[in-house]
Amino acid sequence: MVIRERYIRLAKEGSWIVIGQIVTVAGALLLVRVLTEYLDPEHYGQLALGLTVASLVNQMVTGGIGNAINRFYPIATEKHDLEGYLYATRQLLVWATLVVALVGLIIIAGLLWLGYSHWIGLVAAALVLAVLTGYNGACSGIQNAARQRAIVAFHSGLDAWLKILLALGTIACLGATSLAVVIGYALSLLLITFSQLIFLRGTLSRQQPVISDRQQWIHQMWSYSLPFSIFGGFTWLQLVSDRWALQAFATGEQVGQYAVLFQLGYSPIALITAMATNFLGPILYQRAGDATDHARNANVHRLSWGMTYISLAATLVGFAITSAAHEWLFGLLVAQEYRGSSYLLPWVVLAGGIFAAGQLLALKLLSEMKSSAMTKAKIVTALIGLILNVVGAIFAGIQGVVGALVAFSVTYFFWMAMLSRRVKH
Repeated sequence: MVIRERYIRLAKEGSWIVIGQIVTVAGALLLVRVLTEYLDPEHYGQLALGLTVASLVNQMVTGGIGNAINRFYPIATEKHDLEGYLYATRQLLVWATLVVALVGLIIIAGLLWLGYSHWIGLVAAALVLAVLTGYNGACSGIQNAARQRAIVAFHSGLDAWLKILLALGTIACLGATSLAVVIGYALSLLLITFSQLIFLRGTLSRQQPVISDRQQWIHQMWSYSLPFSIFGGFTWLQLVSDRWALQAFATGEQVGQYAVLFQLGYSPIALITAMATNFLGPILYQRAGDATDHARNANVHRLSWGMTYISLAATLVGFAITSAAHEWLFGLLVAQEYRGSSYLLPWVVLAGGIFAAGQLLALKLLSEMKSSAMTKAKIVTALIGLILNVVGAIFAGIQGVVGALVAFSVTYFFWMAMLSRRVKH
C-alpha cells in the first residue's frame, strides 16, 4: 500500500511537471516566432548579446545561491529548522542583490568610458531582469523542494506566455528594439515573483520550524554555493563566447541566426532537462539526505545513471527527427529571413542533448554534496568551449560555432561521467 501510494504521488508530481514544461516550451517557441517577425537578425542579435549580461549574474551570483536554496530545504525540514534556513536564504539574496548593483555600476561606468552609452539602457534592464530571475528562482526552488509541483508548473507556464504579451506591449510603446523586449521580460518576471511570494507564504505556513544557529545555516549554504560562483564565471564565458565571437569575427546577422538556432534546438532541451531535474532533484536530495549513508547514495547512483541513459537515447531520436524535418520546423517557427541556417538545427539538438545528459550526472554529484568536485571540470571544459567558439567563428562562422558547441558538450559529458562513476562511501 505504501509503495502504491508513493507511485501515485510521483505520477501526480510528474504529470504537473510535464504539463508545466509543455506549456513553457510552447510559449518559448511562440515567443521566437513573434520576435522574429518584429526584430530583424541584427536586432535579434543585439537582444541575445544584451541577455548575456543577465546570464553573467545568474552564473556567478544568483545561480549558486539558488542551488543551495534547493539543496538545503530537505535538510532543514529533517532538522525541523526551517526558520534558520529561511533566514539564511533571505540574507544570501540580499547580498546577491548588492553585488549585482555594484557590478552594474562598474559595467555602466565602463560603457561610458568606452563610448558605448547607447548600450546602457539595455544593460541596466538586463541587470534588473537578472535580479528578478534570482528571486523567482529562489521561490521556485523552495516550492519545488517542498514538492509543490502544481505551483511551480503554473508559474513556469504563466511566465512563458506573459513574456509574449508584455514584450508585444513594450514593443508597441517603445518600438521594435531589444531594450523594449528585455523590459517586457522584466515586467513578466516582476508579476510572477509577486505571485510566487503569495503562494510561498501558504507553503511555509504549513511548516513547524524551530530557531537554531542561523549563522551556521548561512555558512553551510554559502560554502555549498561558492564553487558555483567560482566556476560560474568560466561557464558564463563559454555560454556567451559563441555570440560574441560571431559578433567579433563574423557578422551581427549571424549572431541573430545563431540565437534563433540556439532557442529552437538547445533551449527546449534545456527546459526538458530542467523538467527532469526539477522532478528528480528533490527526490534525489531526500533519498541522499546529508549524503553520509552508503545505501542511500547507491540508490541515488542507480537512478541517476538510468535517467542519463534515457536522456542519451532521447537525444538520438531528436537528432534523427530534426535531421528529417528541419526545413519544415523553421518554416513553421521563424520568419523567412532566418530560415537559411535550418540545416544546423540537428547538430544544435545533439549538443543540447549530450550536455543535458551531463547535467543529470552533475545532479548526482550535487545530491552527494560534492559540488566542489565539479570545479575543475567546469572550469577546464568552459575554457575549452571558449577557445573552440573563437576558433570556430574565425574559420567557419556560424558552422564553426555550432561544431564547437557539439565538441564542448561531448567533453563536458565524459568528464561528468568520470566524476559520477562511483558511489560515495
